[in-house]
Amino acid sequence: MLENPRSPRVRAVAKLTKRSARQETGLFLLEGPQAAREGLAFRPDTLVEVFATPSAMERHQDIRDGAKDAGVEIVLTTEAVLDAMADTVTPQGIVAVARQSPSALRDVFAASPTLIAICEEVRDPGNLGTIIRAADAAGADAVILTGRTVDPYNPKVVRATTGSLFHVPVAVGADLAEVVERARAVGLRVVAADVEGADFLASRDLLSEPTAWLFGNEARGLEDDALAQADLALRLPIYGRAESLNLATAASVCLYETAFAQRAAS
Repeated sequence: MLENPRSPRVRAVAKLTKRSARQETGLFLLEGPQAAREGLAFRPDTLVEVFATPSAMERHQDIRDGAKDAGVEIVLTTEAVLDAMADTVTPQGIVAVARQSPSALRDVFAASPTLIAICEEVRDPGNLGTIIRAADAAGADAVILTGRTVDPYNPKVVRATTGSLFHVPVAVGADLAEVVERARAVGLRVVAADVEGADFLASRDLLSEPTAWLFGNEARGLEDDALAQADLALRLPIYGRAESLNLATAASVCLYETAFAQRAAS
């Protein structure tokens, strides 16, 4: 039983809430039973260890069994130790450590994608996590992070994906110009989501074709040089009095509309 919240082992895990520690170790945190369950189900090879209170192991025997099958060590801890490790106030009795496993850009495009999301300087962790989750739900082939987009292994991003980080390929640290070039080379049309773009409804028929959506910063949108790299820019209509849509909400609509169009055409 791990009981001391100030032990070196506990501190090493707690440091993974910081980007510098994640970059140095190549590890990241999974907080709560759902995140651990998804990791064990879809990428058990990335799980390093699971920390859990005895009561949590009793409640979540599937996680105990999954860790055993994958050869992943389970370390029993006190609540105080879990609290010291986690980024959240209530980690629900389980924290796991996993190895980062970003996808290579060449592998994303070698798979002949028909729908991808490109995130250019998306800074809010909740937005990025929700976009990854929406891309997964819409059946997108990948999410590619360019510019200074937030680290996808940030604990807030990981929580917001609710496990989708393990379902859809995510490429990181890519150069936007290279991504656009590769996208066009495999037959994708690059469509920017932009408030100054053309009417979405007038151009939605184009979405039945292979599409790479380009989403920009929450506050500034896409810079002019980034916007200029797209083949087309579209805006979602606002029918009510809202000033605009949240980035993740707009991205979800764009991805789902494209998924609908592509499936209707197939």
